[in-house]
Amino acid sequence: MSPFLAFEDKGVDSSPTPLVPLVLVHGHPFDRTMWTPQIETFSADRRVVAPDLRGYGASPVVPGITPLSDFARDIEALLDDLKVDTFVLAGLSMGGQIVMECYDRFPDRIRGLVLADTFPAAETTEGKRARNAMADRLLREGMRGYADEVLEKMVAPYADAEVKAHVHRMMTATPPEGAAAALRGRAERPDYRDLLTRVTVPALVVVGADDAYTPVTDAEAMHAALPDSTLRVIEGAAHMPNLERAGEFNAALGEFLTCVDDSR
Repeated sequence: MSPFLAFEDKGVDSSPTPLVPLVLVHGHPFDRTMWTPQIETFSADRRVVAPDLRGYGASPVVPGITPLSDFARDIEALLDDLKVDTFVLAGLSMGGQIVMECYDRFPDRIRGLVLADTFPAAETTEGKRARNAMADRLLREGMRGYADEVLEKMVAPYADAEVKAHVHRMMTATPPEGAAAALRGRAERPDYRDLLTRVTVPALVVVGADDAYTPVTDAEAMHAALPDSTLRVIEGAAHMPNLERAGEFNAALGEFLTCVDDSR
């Protein structure tokens, strides 16, 4: 049976001591191409898997509500299908919250966590109303108006024009039904703050210095909660430093992966 999710699976490690695979989880409302600079860089010497989450990219759209637990189950099933037993799991924004859910579900398979531009707290009452209202709007109006409005919060106003165009394309290509289902599910997410204090693997916390959605203070709080973590603040970036400052992001991620590889 073919996997439920569309995905990219690139890179084969032929070294005597195989390097830990890297699994990349995109944010909302994007797709796996947001990780293109990381896939290209790290697949040179290790296996890299990047799925399209359900409702995004080329994966099936499931209308209604998609809780983070459904995203996590999809990722677990895909990695089972691909026979990726252990790995470093990285996610940005909503993807970071899905990574936390994955760690809660199958921690024994995870060798390291990368939490980029994300936060662990449950949604507020006001936030729940806002997410559900936005879901209604996307179903009513489509993605373009929303994409136009938030582009220069997703990436900084001073970001490279090609990066802006890529981010805008991903947002406008996302099916409204999938985005709305994710928003409704994310509104009901659990609080992961206690979970972070119980993480037993190394973690890398990354954030853009100018991120308005998940500011540096959120990253600092996660760094303080995690027992073994490194914090990297990427200057000259907002919510998507992996695209806005790919070189700096990859340097931080590369150092972290080397540490995980060496600790086996």
